[in-house]
Amino acid sequence: MFLGPTEQSLAYTRIHTDSSSVVNEPFNLRSALTIFRLPATYAWIAIEMCVGVPLQGVSLFLPQIVARLGYSTVKTNLYTVAPNISGAVVLLLLAFASDATKLRFPFIALGFALTFIGFIVYATIDVEKQLRVAYFATFMMTWGTSAPSVLLSTWYNNNVAHEGRRVTLTSVGVPMANLMGVVPSNVFQNRDAPKYIPALATTAAFGVVGSGLTVLLGGYMVWDNKRRDRKQGIKLKARDVPTSKLREGPREEDFRWFL
Repeated sequence: MFLGPTEQSLAYTRIHTDSSSVVNEPFNLRSALTIFRLPATYAWIAIEMCVGVPLQGVSLFLPQIVARLGYSTVKTNLYTVAPNISGAVVLLLLAFASDATKLRFPFIALGFALTFIGFIVYATIDVEKQLRVAYFATFMMTWGTSAPSVLLSTWYNNNVAHEGRRVTLTSVGVPMANLMGVVPSNVFQNRDAPKYIPALATTAAFGVVGSGLTVLLGGYMVWDNKRRDRKQGIKLKARDVPTSKLREGPREEDFRWFL
C-alpha cells in the first residue's frame, strides 16, 4: 500500500469517525439485505430512478435538443460543449456548497429544479424566435443532471453506517438510475423531431417528481430529528453522534439523520 503507517492510521480513523460503524467489516449478505427493512431505502431508490431520466436524457440527446436551434451539424455539436462544461462547474459549486453547509437534500432538490425549469422553458418558448433564451435553457438542463446523482449517493451513504448495507443500497440504487436511460431512449422519437415535446415533457416530469420526493424525504428527516431531540431532551446533529452508535440506523436512540 502506498500510504505510510501514520497515514494509514489517519485514514482508518477518518473512515471510522465519518462514515462506517466498523471499518473493513466482513460482508454478510443476510445482514446487508436488512437495508430493505428501512422505509427510506425505497424513497432513495425512487429518487435514483428520477435522477436517471434527466441525466441520461441530457447525456444522450443534448445534440438533438440543440439541433432545434437550426445550426449545421458541426456547429450543433460544438454548441453542446459549453452547456456540458457549465454543468460540470455547477456540479462542483453544489458539491462544495453541500459540503460547507453539511446539507444534502436541499442541493439535490435544487439540481432537480434547475433541470426541470430548463426543460420546461425549452418546451414552451418559440425557439426559432428566442434563440438566446433557448440556448440558455440547455445550460439549465445540464446544471441539474449530474449534481443530484453525486449528492444522492453521498446522502444515503452518510445515513447508512453499516458497510454491508451501504454497499447493497449503492449497488441497487446506482444501476437503477442507469437503467432509467431506457425512458429517454424510447421517448426521443424521430416522429417528434425537431421539437421533441413529449420527450421534453416526460424528462421534466421526472425532474419535478424527483425534486418533490427529495423535499418530502428531507422534510421527514428534519421532523424525525426534532422528535428525537424532544424525546431525549438534548439537541444533536448527525455529526455529533459517533458512527459506532449508528450501526442499526434509526433503531438506535441516538441516531440522527444526515440532512
